[in-house]
Amino acid sequence: MLQYYIFAYVDAPGYQILKNLNIISTGVLYRIILKKKLSDIQWAAFILLCAGCTTAELNSRSDHVLQTSLPGWIMAIVMALLSGFAGVYTEAIIKKRPSRNINVQNFWLYIFGMAFNAIAILIQDFDAVMNKGFFHGYSIITTLMILNHALSGIAVSMVMKYADNIVKVYSTSVAMLLTAVVSVFLFGFNLTLAFFLGAT
Repeated sequence: MLQYYIFAYVDAPGYQILKNLNIISTGVLYRIILKKKLSDIQWAAFILLCAGCTTAELNSRSDHVLQTSLPGWIMAIVMALLSGFAGVYTEAIIKKRPSRNINVQNFWLYIFGMAFNAIAILIQDFDAVMNKGFFHGYSIITTLMILNHALSGIAVSMVMKYADNIVKVYSTSVAMLLTAVVSVFLFGFNLTLAFFLGAT
């Protein structure tokens, strides 16, 4: 929810740049919560990854980030800390019982989300669901998006179970690069010099 409020203080390009703070927060929280020591090379890699992602997202309006007000910076930092904490805490929970089936772990991890969504439906959409059905208004695109998010969640769980948050942070950054490359072919996206420097 915080990521929606931040747009009152930061524009979309600025948000993308500030969002990279979660790379550093993941490393810090990984060290504090999981008590795993990161080597100097790993810290340097985190900083380079953050700098690279930030550089790749630079454009003519990026200097507006420096003009972000104090509430915007505070929200960006809190959002980065919450994002890093969620990832590290999820890894801790998944690795707490390594013998447990990943699907069972996913069920128990997301049961809270199911409960919150059920409450939201009861409060906001109860009449619509009762009159038109739960799946009213779903299109093929809606269904594909739900499937995509579900498969992404399972993939992240597997990364957490068999690797760690460091791998997750890097894979997310690689996904950003792949998205940009695919966008060139699908949407005519122009790759800038900043993007090439950041990707490098």
